[in-house]
Amino acid sequence: MVRTGVRWPGDPTGLRMDPARVRRAAVLVLFGVLDSVPAHEHGHGHVPDDLDVLLQRRAATLGHHPGQVAFPGGGIDPGDDGPTGAALREAVEETGLDPDGVDVLGELAEIPLPVSSNVVTPVVAWWTRPSRVAAVDHREAVDVFRAPVADLLDPARRAVVVHPVPRGRSRTPAFELDGGVLVWGFTAIVLSGIFDALGWTRPWDDRRTVTP
Repeated sequence: MVRTGVRWPGDPTGLRMDPARVRRAAVLVLFGVLDSVPAHEHGHGHVPDDLDVLLQRRAATLGHHPGQVAFPGGGIDPGDDGPTGAALREAVEETGLDPDGVDVLGELAEIPLPVSSNVVTPVVAWWTRPSRVAAVDHREAVDVFRAPVADLLDPARRAVVVHPVPRGRSRTPAFELDGGVLVWGFTAIVLSGIFDALGWTRPWDDRRTVTP
């Protein structure tokens, strides 16, 4: 599987990780054609208005990243076909996705996630035949939705989250969506890195901060 050299923004490596506790994981970054919710931001030219990405909101009861917006994904099991197999399996288990309609494009560089002792591989894919998705296990996720990429690229919706870590403070990108939905942390780092690598990013004010 192809691995690309995306440069990750923010500081996902601000903490030390215990090698004995590191767990390898993968997430599915699934782009497709939005079926029902149009983008509010039009005329940008870099992306079509109907391009979207699949996201979910994690349950507030989870031990790590509770309530945050995330990609489908989880730990890589021994029986998985590497990160790609794990990302697809987890997406099926969490959202009911039909994997036969997914065309995997490649695996990106790993990202260390010290707060949960994970090293995560983002797997980028295209939704060739979209299927019905929903939150399957409400112990893991409470909502599954498709976010318009044009809205994520809107400079007015971009900001930075400054949050405490044991060795100080960390800054990560953030995206504001309708309904008070804030995408930040690991998910925003991945999206921001992909947008930068593809040349889609529009100038935005990285001095603007928001609170999750």
